[in-house]
Amino acid sequence: MPNHKNRQVGDGFFHGLTLLAALVMLGVVIIIALQLVKGSQPAYARFGLGFIMGSRWDPVHGQFGSLPLIYGTIVSSLIALLIAVPLSLGIAVYLAELAPSRLRGPVSFLVELLAAIPSVVYGLWGIFVLVPWIRTTVEPLLHRFLGWLPFFQGNFYGFGMLAAGVILAIMIIPTIAAVSREVLLAVPNTQREAMLALGATRWETIKMAVLPYGRSGLLGAVILGLGRAVGETMAVTMVIGNRPQISPSVFELGQTIASIIANEFSEAFDDLHLAALVMAGLVLFTVTLLLNVVARLLVWRTARIAGGAGKE
Repeated sequence: MPNHKNRQVGDGFFHGLTLLAALVMLGVVIIIALQLVKGSQPAYARFGLGFIMGSRWDPVHGQFGSLPLIYGTIVSSLIALLIAVPLSLGIAVYLAELAPSRLRGPVSFLVELLAAIPSVVYGLWGIFVLVPWIRTTVEPLLHRFLGWLPFFQGNFYGFGMLAAGVILAIMIIPTIAAVSREVLLAVPNTQREAMLALGATRWETIKMAVLPYGRSGLLGAVILGLGRAVGETMAVTMVIGNRPQISPSVFELGQTIASIIANEFSEAFDDLHLAALVMAGLVLFTVTLLLNVVARLLVWRTARIAGGAGKE
């Protein structure tokens, strides 16, 4: 009996400790949200919800609208996903299903090493290598073959939405690829063996058995990559051009919420400017929170559908 009571006390203590850890993290999120709301009050009192729909960001005349910043954040992140998701899934499939054992370790190490490179280093590489290449090769080529589309028109700056999207894609590939690889490795071998026993090829096995089984995990990996792309600051600030405008062309300069905060926070010369930057941070915080909520719902729904199909 004493041993049983001791175990109960230990279990209760451990339960309380883990609950406290969870509540601390929840408290940190709430404190951040409250501080952002408090700091943005002057801007909200001046502009209201028009701050979100406003298209002019002019600190000199006290006019602040975050729509170009939201647009730049979304567009650069979507470009990054369009580039990174196919590459990341290809890397994950190769490492989990096709790569020889002697290559899996080195290739996995090199891919994950990309995540350890500081973002400012990516930014410097983008300025001196990526931007000139995009200006002299990529943008003229896209304009030549796809210039009839509004997305590939305009001047060839090198800097701009396209450069920001490419640099973000490189930065989120390790995250998506690493998580996707672990998801694919967690698929039971019985799924593969069943398809192979039915006469399927390796590609058919991957397409019809492995990828559908890990769909929810792969979706979660993509959302994790999107979350990082939305909040990335330094590398994007160095290559996007930092002009708050809305343009359909990916060749044009742009600006994200994170980049304008990094550029102007230390130089905010009045309370309204500072409050507008804090309110922009609140918008970014809300967007990130909504992305995570949507991601959880999508993962839950996908897992539920997969579970229902498995029961059938």
